[in-house]
Amino acid sequence: MAHQRTPARQRLIRAATQLFIAQGIAETTTRQIADRAEVNEVTLFRQFGSKHGLLLAMMEDPHVLAQLGLALGQPTAQISNIPQAIKSYANVHLQALAQIQEFVRSLIGEAGHYSMENRRALGQGLSRANRYTAQYLTNVLSQQHVQTRMPPEKLASLLNSVLLGYAVLEFSSEFHELWQDRENFVDGLVQLFLYGALVVSEDMQLPNGASLEGISPAFYSDLPAGMVHEILRRAALRSDQDYALAYVLFGAGLSAEEVASLERSHAYNDERHDWLYVPIGEIRQVPLNQWILGQRYGYHPDNPLSHWLANRTDAATALFIDNTQKPLTPEGVLQRWQTWTEGLITPLGQPPLLPQASVTWWVEMLMRGLSPEELSLLAGQPVELLNRYVERVKQRRAMENAVHLDQQYPAV
Repeated sequence: MAHQRTPARQRLIRAATQLFIAQGIAETTTRQIADRAEVNEVTLFRQFGSKHGLLLAMMEDPHVLAQLGLALGQPTAQISNIPQAIKSYANVHLQALAQIQEFVRSLIGEAGHYSMENRRALGQGLSRANRYTAQYLTNVLSQQHVQTRMPPEKLASLLNSVLLGYAVLEFSSEFHELWQDRENFVDGLVQLFLYGALVVSEDMQLPNGASLEGISPAFYSDLPAGMVHEILRRAALRSDQDYALAYVLFGAGLSAEEVASLERSHAYNDERHDWLYVPIGEIRQVPLNQWILGQRYGYHPDNPLSHWLANRTDAATALFIDNTQKPLTPEGVLQRWQTWTEGLITPLGQPPLLPQASVTWWVEMLMRGLSPEELSLLAGQPVELLNRYVERVKQRRAMENAVHLDQQYPAV
């Protein structure tokens, strides 16, 4: 038979790998390994000395490591943003570990009985896997022009250590309530990297012309009311157009790309309200809020946007324009945002990022009573994304109720 022409050593390593993955190391006997490899058990002892010696040979074999999912690498050409890259890697890694969970349980559980040689081999195998991860992160970070607060090698070590720790908990315990599910854990991991390890700037994708919103809004928080009002105040001091632009960002929740697509004709009003017609993505109509986070910004039909339109003297058809009267680009929207927010720091310790204007509007609309399904029609975003902010709305309402109760408490 063809497999009998394979050297006995390789057949034994392959058989041990299959059995260790299927039933763990502790439950696998040398007789089972020898039988599957179709060799005499004496041959196993002659080649490897013991079951742990066979395990040592496995840990030193790069092909076995790849099979075990410990040497993951994946192409980065299709990765469009940093969160996607981290999430994709985490999911692939956890799925690979889940396929060998009996082996992982056994490998960790029996580690105290391994010889120094075995433990050294395991460490070398993990280090080899870490180099694959570091190269993956280096490629992604280079493509996205992102700086980090630590070298890619340390980022890789942190990422793999957290993933392995989660896998051990998931495979060895029940009802721990640390995370709702694996997706919840991965989302938290992405946020940890975004806010703790990466120096994320809103224009990180500008060099190659990609979307300004390279980071999914799902990873952003809404901005505090006082900061929003300060941004609007700063915009108003700069020009009528800046004030109108900030008003559209916070009063309608539009993205930079959506704002850049607007024509004058896309702003209109009926008897009671002002509206914007958004022509890209899922074409939709969006109301312009007169109130933003408890403060009124004009009356219908007199507001920052209508004031900007009424006082224009140019003939450009675009709703917002640059200094040459050409349509304002998404990059131009970003530049103005950076001017308005210079020196401001959010409670998370980061500068306010442009997509947070949209998130702030989403949360406010949910606070006012819109359902995620209704908001989806206005925001052009999937319900699944907006559902992630329902918990934030509950927190906001609890905070407002707590403040109200405190204000109602009688003075002594």
